[in-house]
Amino acid sequence: MTAIPKSYRRVVLVNRPPGEPAESDFRVEEVAMPEPRHGEVLVKVHYLSLDPYQRGRMREAASYAAAVGLGEVMTGGIVGEVVKSSHPVFKEGDIVEDRLGWQEYAIGGGATMRRVDPSLAPISTANGVLGMPGMTAYFGLLDVGQPKTGETIVVSAASGAVGQVVGQIGKIMGCRVVGIAGGAKKCGFVTGELGFDACLDYKAEKDLDAALRAACPNGIDVYFDNVGGEISDAVLRNINFFGRVALCGSISQYNAASPPMGPRLLGTFVGKRVNLRGFIVTDFAERYAPARRQMGEWVRSGRIKYREDVVQGIDKAPRAFIGMLRGENFGKMLVKMG
Repeated sequence: MTAIPKSYRRVVLVNRPPGEPAESDFRVEEVAMPEPRHGEVLVKVHYLSLDPYQRGRMREAASYAAAVGLGEVMTGGIVGEVVKSSHPVFKEGDIVEDRLGWQEYAIGGGATMRRVDPSLAPISTANGVLGMPGMTAYFGLLDVGQPKTGETIVVSAASGAVGQVVGQIGKIMGCRVVGIAGGAKKCGFVTGELGFDACLDYKAEKDLDAALRAACPNGIDVYFDNVGGEISDAVLRNINFFGRVALCGSISQYNAASPPMGPRLLGTFVGKRVNLRGFIVTDFAERYAPARRQMGEWVRSGRIKYREDVVQGIDKAPRAFIGMLRGENFGKMLVKMG
């Protein structure tokens, strides 16, 4: 039986930054250990997931999900172990995944909690390639992008938690895959380890339009957009007739106090009959189970590889989160507890 301490640490939001967050916008606090009531479990968190969407939750503006209240625990996915249970389904020792926030222990047991099989893959993957980012890549590419064999796919933020999976699924589908990432090391990983056909370093390219034309001699059929801004403008100038754009995120603008106006290329979509669709991964929640089985098979067989960027300790979460929004992470950003 796991010894349970009398208190634990958590990170709460104390300020809503207009631009880039600072560590002072968060507070690490120690609180008394809660007791699970009927239908609840106490979870010891092993890994916390840091993801770009969390920046949006720091704003008061209306969105597809509620903002984090000031003084409330920051939202975030976790994977951990049930250490005390008053729940009819989950028992002590179960490994579970849910969105329980930036804390070392948490009360769970709601409808979104799921059991994780630690024999399938390291449990950290429940926050990454076999979790929300993996599902985002799977449905965003296959359902929204609808790639066909022989087509060209471009993926921005190609070494990130979602982008690295998108490109590998694209290769499984028989497509030419071109990534865009920041820095030679990330690009080398994307082509060398993940098997993309090419990767463009947007920090080094003087003319991204020309580089895209060279890397995509047959044009671009599918664009999986994680970043928005000028990078996406360059891709969209090179999109093919009847191209598809999966709008997953706009990390280049998440910290902007007043984002640049756009999109500026809507005329292109009319003339080329481009289908551009935004999506949220929970749109596909009813189909997660078979998708996870397929992703699990691909991971176990080595057809999909993944990279994680792990920092130690809950107190490191704010700094790691700020760095992730700057693109300083290399792979899926996780916090390992204790």
